Amino acid sequence: MAERPSAGRARERLHFQHRIVEPDEYGNDKTVWETVFTTAAELIPLRGTETVMASRLTGVQPFIVRIRSCEASRAVTPDWRAVDARNAARVLNIRTVTNPDQKNAWLDLLVDNGVAT
Repeated sequence: MAERPSAGRARERLHFQHRIVEPDEYGNDKTVWETVFTTAAELIPLRGTETVMASRLTGVQPFIVRIRSCEASRAVTPDWRAVDARNAARVLNIRTVTNPDQKNAWLDLLVDNGVAT
């Protein structure tokens, strides 16, 4: 049987960011990521893969990110990303957002680490 979610397992801090496209000084569009909220999260690693793309071996590590449901977290979509608050180089691309127990207590996000944003 699967273990129940627990706040004690949420040992990571993640910034959830959404993309803003704004013009630069030359009139070209540039992408800026804006942090909307920061929360505690549990990272559950899944089996990683190694694929060959453009004649290079790339490693992709998928995770399930479990966070408490709140008004801000229910607004998260796959257009967003999560960034580790302790290591800004660790960027997690959000693939799906699910409400596993259908009680709006926790949200599970399928994310990938090691792919382009």
